[in-house]
Amino acid sequence: MTTEKKKGVSNFYEFHSFLDPGCPITPMGPFRDNIRYFLQECAEVEEYTVEGMPIWCTFLVHKSKGVLIPLYTIEENVKSSVRTFCDHCRCAGWSHHLVSKRKYHLIIPADSEWKNHLDDGVFDDQTHILHGLIHSNGFGHLISLNGIEGGSKYLCGREVMDLWDRICTSFRARKITVEDVSRKHMMDLRLLYGVAYGHTWFGRWGYKFSHGSFGIMEHHYEKAIEMLSSIELDEVIDDFRYISRSNVMKQVIACYRGLSNTPLITVRDLFRFILAVKSCNSVKEKPNVAAPLVRACSSRYLMRNAAPNKSVGKEKSVRYRKFSNVAASLDSRWPVRRLEFTADVIVEALREKREAIRFGSCGMSRQEARDAARLHIGDTGLIDYVLKSMNNVIIGGYVVRRAVNRATRVLEYTIQELRNCDQPEQEKLPEPFQDYAVNPGADAYTDVLCLYNNLLLSFAESDELSLAVRIVSDSKQFLKEWPFRDDPDDSLLRFICCILPSSNGLEAVFTKGYPPGEVVEVPLHSTIGDLKIAVESAMRDTYCIMDNLMITDIAGMEQLEDYEVLFGIVQSGSELWVRGFGLDLDSELKNEGGSDNWTVNCRCGARDDDGERMVSCDICEIWQHTRCCGFEDSEVVPPLFVCEACCTSLAPPRAQNSFEFAHYGTAAALVPCASHFGMDLIY
Repeated sequence: MTTEKKKGVSNFYEFHSFLDPGCPITPMGPFRDNIRYFLQECAEVEEYTVEGMPIWCTFLVHKSKGVLIPLYTIEENVKSSVRTFCDHCRCAGWSHHLVSKRKYHLIIPADSEWKNHLDDGVFDDQTHILHGLIHSNGFGHLISLNGIEGGSKYLCGREVMDLWDRICTSFRARKITVEDVSRKHMMDLRLLYGVAYGHTWFGRWGYKFSHGSFGIMEHHYEKAIEMLSSIELDEVIDDFRYISRSNVMKQVIACYRGLSNTPLITVRDLFRFILAVKSCNSVKEKPNVAAPLVRACSSRYLMRNAAPNKSVGKEKSVRYRKFSNVAASLDSRWPVRRLEFTADVIVEALREKREAIRFGSCGMSRQEARDAARLHIGDTGLIDYVLKSMNNVIIGGYVVRRAVNRATRVLEYTIQELRNCDQPEQEKLPEPFQDYAVNPGADAYTDVLCLYNNLLLSFAESDELSLAVRIVSDSKQFLKEWPFRDDPDDSLLRFICCILPSSNGLEAVFTKGYPPGEVVEVPLHSTIGDLKIAVESAMRDTYCIMDNLMITDIAGMEQLEDYEVLFGIVQSGSELWVRGFGLDLDSELKNEGGSDNWTVNCRCGARDDDGERMVSCDICEIWQHTRCCGFEDSEVVPPLFVCEACCTSLAPPRAQNSFEFAHYGTAAALVPCASHFGMDLIY
């Protein structure tokens, strides 16, 4: 793309002030009108197309860097596009949204492509500095953003995100989602920023939790963030004293405590302060600070089962209970003898592995123990139930423990002879520390990376902390909503108009939920008839199935005549429900989730596609996460897959002929596999 042909054209704007209020335009209507206004006033159509789609270009001047940045807008007509449905809507939980007629792609290509034409693969290119998509109804997605870390020579991520936020605000977008998979210095920012600030990097611009993968809800996410960020630093030091080179953690914590003018008490305090350090010079100006006194108290969350040389007098002894007593106290649908038999099978499998492996870890992961027990027991629900109850329990002549392996970060079950349980033998555990040339204070990011890897990832040695890290890592979908604005001083009435499901058989389209309404504007002294015409026009312009929509009634105004004036009858800013006919219910372009009647019902609680890898049962055709079914991400799913519910119904266990798994029953009947520990640990 050359700039010569743009001479004399007024579509050059300063990058950092572009689309500030009144600069250069002040759109006041709904998104579908505002985007057209922008293209008319601030962009010039290109002489070529992409897949037959028109392209507009706006040039942004970055004065400090001395570069001219092209911002492209591509209008994608859904009816003529090969991408009729929106995968991003499906993963965002918007499968029930009606298919919009147009999608608008706003793209800043990679630096090296600024002088070239866009090609047909532009929508799939992940190297764009900015790629946002907004449907004509104002709902959209931030698809990719790449600043300095992503290869740009001129634009940092914050500048690009500021521009995107101004675009969405100025055009009056309604809701924008983003899948946060951003990384910096090999760290997941949603975990790092979640612990440090209580929100993701995108939270600076108002993006909040939308939904998590694997059935994770907002209260799970908030509890996990609270748990990780509230760990006290004195307790961290106390727990690390059992690991060689523990002085590294002490030095890092002591260094930044000495620099801070306010006390650093928790992990959140420490991460937030280090991230605020702009230069290592400020560190060098401070004298060396002696390590603070460490409180000799146990961490609330960090397990220290494997810590050697503990003083018995200073430690609360671990209580071991007979599994038979534990089983008797459980409110289980299985008889106690069945629970005890299953536990014996698991212990025998652990004993056989310990005898076979002389060196290294002799523990078994949850999946390994499950698989071993399935050779003798067909009821996997029973096996999962027993595994969940096995920790610090006595079975036969053995004590069964459950803890996270520091080297593999996998929850493992181990056994030990009962006679040695008071003096547990300690195997030498691999150090979680990576080989950092740690010089606390010399480089803030090196210190953050050290803490991130060895505190958040490697040293989460309890079920609760490991699950909390997993929950935050599995929470990727975030959303920003711009509230509906009704400016009281202008001469327009604004409404959110929704189609009633009773409109000519529309119930079939709303099987997965009600789609959002449309913003409709009419002059102040419009009549009811004028409003009906405006609703028809807005709906026809926006949705594929409404080309011939005719509005017959407005809920609450059925007894009023079309010539009656709206002012005084209904308040501007209200939500109105309308009824009509003429919808094309035979069209395939109804819902963004597509025309397939697929069903998600995973044991983790997921009831919709969340973007994670899934597999469909070949009998009931219900989709479940591969991870929840025991398949690692690297494993290939077998060509024939039968879910656990169908296995149980086809060949029920002899002792449970009367029990059936309901496809739409509560997920609490099964152990939630999103964590392998049980989501109840963080309630």
